[in-house]
Amino acid sequence: MTAKPVNLAEALQSFTEVYSPRIVARMNDYDVRVAHTRGEHVWHAHADTDEFFLVLDGRFDIALRDPDGHEHTVVLHPGDTYVVPRGTEHKPSSPGGSILMFEPSGTLTTGDATAGDIPAHVDSTAGHDLT
Repeated sequence: MTAKPVNLAEALQSFTEVYSPRIVARMNDYDVRVAHTRGEHVWHAHADTDEFFLVLDGRFDIALRDPDGHEHTVVLHPGDTYVVPRGTEHKPSSPGGSILMFEPSGTLTTGDATAGDIPAHVDSTAGHDLT
């Protein structure tokens, strides 16, 4: 990480992979990540952390599954934020767009508990340094 400002539009232009976040800043023990979104992610949960999303472009949907199995979807548009509470099963999807996330460093994009196979277009990573 450098001590200079990072332009988010330029950061997003530097890569094309979807669901493969780039770390644009680190703050305390948290990563600030940006990612392109398109298609479906995978059902997963993060047992020990909430997950913060800010939609930068496009639309971003988050399907949520309650402990009793009931599902509902939160639809987000540019400028919208949403926090998925720790331990909540969720499955992001998008017709196309970009997001910014705050997550503790080392948090995997596919969580601690994943339901099903990870699609080829989903990068199970703790984020990549911005190059």
